[in-house]
Amino acid sequence: MKFGYWTPVFGSWLRNVDEDSTQGTWTYCKELALRAEHLGYVLTLVPELYLNDIKGHKAPALDAWAVANGLAAVTQRLEILAALRPQYHQVALTAKQIATISQICGGRFSINMVSAWWEEEARQYGINFDGHDDRYTLTREYTEVLRGFWEQSPFSYKGKYFEFANSYNEPKPQKMPLVYAGGESEVGREAITHFADKYLMHGGTLEEVREKIADMKARKQRAGLPPFGGFGMAVYMIVRQSEQEAREELERITTIKNYAEYENSYKDFTGNSNLDVEISKYDYSVSNRGLRPQLVGTPKQVAEKIRAYKEAGLDLLIVQCANMQEELEYIAKEVFPLV
Repeated sequence: MKFGYWTPVFGSWLRNVDEDSTQGTWTYCKELALRAEHLGYVLTLVPELYLNDIKGHKAPALDAWAVANGLAAVTQRLEILAALRPQYHQVALTAKQIATISQICGGRFSINMVSAWWEEEARQYGINFDGHDDRYTLTREYTEVLRGFWEQSPFSYKGKYFEFANSYNEPKPQKMPLVYAGGESEVGREAITHFADKYLMHGGTLEEVREKIADMKARKQRAGLPPFGGFGMAVYMIVRQSEQEAREELERITTIKNYAEYENSYKDFTGNSNLDVEISKYDYSVSNRGLRPQLVGTPKQVAEKIRAYKEAGLDLLIVQCANMQEELEYIAKEVFPLV
């Protein structure tokens, strides 16, 4: 099992708790990356939202790509996985940007293709927000165009959303950037089968993860495509010396303080994502259903659960926690050796 972590561009991951030393600043993100790399984390996911869906519209949120570019320059081994929402990035310019960042970090730059879900954010930033199925059609085409620019000169393409004729986009990346993606709807899974190298999941139970992995493997096989290069899952981890301490922390972070502060985000996410399980307000206490795997307990208890996920076919956990500097170090020192 490999371990990554989420770069805290929003600061805290906790919607109900203010007492968290995690900071959404460049200095904090840089220092966290350098320490995490030393501790054995292999990847950081840099999420992209221009509004803060954790603490509300008025709270700050760093630009994902500026942060990812900085991390690519200051780290040595960490894979930088930057979220990319096609609606927010002109495709030809983005192809060049990715090739350049990949050169900066020696090929350690990957992208997490996200179809986007937050309609209110799109409205505030003047971005078109298409229907769910159309967003996945756009995302698939967008990925085809990126790879076309990276592989061909000149490049020509004609699709529903994009058209290019004899276009040059240099330099090419020396190593083809990996494309990660996650989705649960029928349309989403089918599109991802055709454009993604690796499949990412929201936090889920063992049964949910087994089902998704089996389904996505079968889809690749039916399509006559090479298998996915790996399967990852988002998770919020609470590891303490005793199970009671861990359960007390779980109770603390899931006690809703002021639902009104993130009501718009909750309704927008559940209404526009077409998820295959219901998202409770408990689940929404942290992002990406990170509590659903229940990696909560002592190091031994958590390691045992992680081994079960490994047996189910998972090979990457992308960790959220609080406070991040302290918790990532504790997890690395206490859980990694047991796994």
